[in-house]
Amino acid sequence: IWHDNSGEGSSASWFLKYIIVRDLQTMDKFYFISQQWFAVEKDEGRIERILPIASDAEKQEFSYVLSKKAYHSISDGHLWFSIFSRPPSNKFTRVQRCTCCFVLFFTSMLINIMYYDLSNEANTSSETHNGALSIGPFYIAPQQIGIGIMVELFTLIPSLLIVQFFRRIQPRQQISQLREALYKMKSTRKTSTNVHAINKKKSSITFPWWCLFIAYGVSLVIIVISIFFIIIRGIEFGDVKTQQWLTSVLTGFFSSVIFTQPIKIICLAIFFICFCRNSKDEKETSEYINDDDEFNTSNDEEYLHSLEYHSIFSSQSRKSMNRLNENEVIYARDQRLKEIQMWAIIREYLIYFTFAILVFVITYSNREHNSFYQVNHLRAYFLNQRQTTVDYTKINTIDQYWYWLENSFVSNIRAQQWYNGDIPQYLNGFLNDKSNRLIGWATMRQLRIKSELCPDQRVISICEDSYNFVNEETQLFQPGWTTNVTTEEFSSSIIKAFNYSTSDELDTYSYAGEFATYRGGGYVYEFRGRLSDMKTNLSTLHQLDWIDEKTRAVFIQLTLYNPSVQLLTAVTLLAEFLPTGGVYTTTHFEPINFYTFTSILQLVCTIFYIFFIIYFIIIEIQLIFELRLKYFYQFWSLIQLGIIGCSLGSIGVYFWRFQETNRLSELFEQTNGYIYINLQLAVYVNDILTFLLGYCCFFSMIKCLHLLRFNQQISLFAETLKYCAKALISFSIMFAIVFISFLSLFYLLFVSKLSSCSSLLTTAQMLFEMTLMKFDASQIMGADAFLGPLCFALFMFLVVFVCLSMFLSIINDSFRHAKDNQKEDQIILSFMLMKFLRWTGKVIGWNDNVIHFYDYLGLKKASESEIQEEQDSRMRSQYSDPTDNFVDRIDQLLEALDKIYVDQQADLLRLKKAGV
Repeated sequence: IWHDNSGEGSSASWFLKYIIVRDLQTMDKFYFISQQWFAVEKDEGRIERILPIASDAEKQEFSYVLSKKAYHSISDGHLWFSIFSRPPSNKFTRVQRCTCCFVLFFTSMLINIMYYDLSNEANTSSETHNGALSIGPFYIAPQQIGIGIMVELFTLIPSLLIVQFFRRIQPRQQISQLREALYKMKSTRKTSTNVHAINKKKSSITFPWWCLFIAYGVSLVIIVISIFFIIIRGIEFGDVKTQQWLTSVLTGFFSSVIFTQPIKIICLAIFFICFCRNSKDEKETSEYINDDDEFNTSNDEEYLHSLEYHSIFSSQSRKSMNRLNENEVIYARDQRLKEIQMWAIIREYLIYFTFAILVFVITYSNREHNSFYQVNHLRAYFLNQRQTTVDYTKINTIDQYWYWLENSFVSNIRAQQWYNGDIPQYLNGFLNDKSNRLIGWATMRQLRIKSELCPDQRVISICEDSYNFVNEETQLFQPGWTTNVTTEEFSSSIIKAFNYSTSDELDTYSYAGEFATYRGGGYVYEFRGRLSDMKTNLSTLHQLDWIDEKTRAVFIQLTLYNPSVQLLTAVTLLAEFLPTGGVYTTTHFEPINFYTFTSILQLVCTIFYIFFIIYFIIIEIQLIFELRLKYFYQFWSLIQLGIIGCSLGSIGVYFWRFQETNRLSELFEQTNGYIYINLQLAVYVNDILTFLLGYCCFFSMIKCLHLLRFNQQISLFAETLKYCAKALISFSIMFAIVFISFLSLFYLLFVSKLSSCSSLLTTAQMLFEMTLMKFDASQIMGADAFLGPLCFALFMFLVVFVCLSMFLSIINDSFRHAKDNQKEDQIILSFMLMKFLRWTGKVIGWNDNVIHFYDYLGLKKASESEIQEEQDSRMRSQYSDPTDNFVDRIDQLLEALDKIYVDQQADLLRLKKAGV
């Protein structure tokens, strides 16, 4: 068996499963099993093979039977897929298959609507909204999915009956008088050779051809009845029932495509393979070769060849087919492999750029463009940096903190009169900016420490240390931090402010400040009630020394909602009271948008994004099995793993955020927003999601360098980094030792003199600024007149002049080495350009225009041998040896002579009967 490799691209490649040859005299069938590719790009690149006749053992081999049954079952047994993959010889037509699909679909719709017709609207609504995911007009809930699957299982048996009815209808055969006479003349041969076929046919139940009208009629009646009851009952449904019904119908359709039909195919295939494996089972063969028909049945539409009459003297001849010699096969294989690589590159570009667009759409749609303006407004509103007396960032003492609380903050969290004196109507719960509504109330939480004995009690006996989890105060006190019961009466808010509450009671979590990490519990005061009451309570707390020398942190937390931009904002104002007596203030404003999937574009992009991740996972798993440990030594493999890991993490964190959003929504719905809702966990989850999505974008942009690897400059850049990798690792170790040495030196010398050296982290930041020559040296000189300039000069000499010069030398040497040994990896790009020019019709072969175009793009010119090889290939494809058509011409001559002889004999017989 061979072919001439004609056709474009993959059309020249053939996969041969098996060949069945029937002897037209004995009507015996002979099997030749191949299961191999006849393609220049597959395996060893052969397009000519010798196939031995298959024995009975080979025909019963499990792998052969499994592949044969699986292909036939999927292409013919799967009701939905078979519409497109129906075998061309099968008598079960596509129109009949579509009819069965319509019957199955409308029957499932009818059973679904009958179920929901029996359910109550109120119960249905409550069941739907509990744990259901609303996407457009659908409510995705476990109940709707289960109903869809069960209904599909119920409709499976009726659909199988109508499918078998269509399959067992015999086709209508119109036999001409001449054909009928020939059948009578050959009746003796048919009775002797087709006894087995007749007995086999009698054993199966079939219906006459006119039953086709009955099948179509029954199908039409079922469809019309289903549509009638669907319309009648569907009009009475409410919105919730309709959405549930649509969800169940859609679930049933997909379960039929990917669940019930494949399960049916797999079960039947396994059963027949294990228990009914018969070498004489010729069900698939009978579709192509019918023992009851003649082999030249011209009226059978299932035969794909044409038996149209042509004149015996016509000059039309068959298309010449030339066998390729060994050199031509090698050249065709090389060109085909280049073409496959070209399409792989194009496919990689299209897939990855589509994925990158999806990543950016999802990431940037997750961030609200009004976030900056919201945070900027709230920062200016609460901090009051324009007023020096109530500037939150300039607070240094406890008295200043109380002054800011009583004169700035408490007035800002209640909506007061307008500028013209009008009373603010319908603004209950809003801030004084009239734009942001306070969810519940603001809270002020204090964390204290226990008193400890000083090491040297000759000066002072009691000392207050820094905050940590061990020395945190958790005792219950009376107002004034006393344990004795007082007779003075205080409000419940004042009493609660001196009672410790745990993090579970407050629904708060640990918080990392500038000087310590603080627990979620503490002594809490709630800003509730009228503005005058809150001012009175703050004045009372001030008199009772609620903030004293044992206070280490005061958190003011509030949750805001801006209905104009649909943004929730978690505000945290932290004041850390240091053992040294100072106050360090920090703020944190975190805007959150929980309204995801507000547009169809976001939903569609997310669904496609998940499919892309699944596709990438499958590809990477295949590469891991193929390359094994070598896979993890490739840089771009690690980048791809980073994309997959961050994507999977972001999907998981998104569902975590979705669960937290549902919890907060239920809490808000139960309390109508009149309770404090802490968004701390939601902020943490949202930050993790933003972190993962940000790294997805980062890795995606890095991957673009790999896609541009055919560019000469990008390729040179990658090779330079590859050559200098080992040298840079050694240099990094040396540079780290030198840098850490100077880090220790500057920190120890200037820790008490410069704010930029107050910690190791800020000192490292200052040294990096000095390395980039972005540092004011006068600060060091002012800190110490002698050691400052000395240390600065030593750092500049060793780090800037020596280390950076060494770094540049390593890069330059690697660049020169990479440029001298640059690979000429532009063959595939040249091939793609030539293919594109041929597709546009601008070029047929190599010419001066192509060479000038290559010069313009900076590509390598083709050598003389490549140009000559291209021209020879085109000449070989156009050349036809006259001797190759000699056999066809002889066959045409013999056919003409035979036709003339038969016509002459018929004329003589007719004249003889006429008595002439």
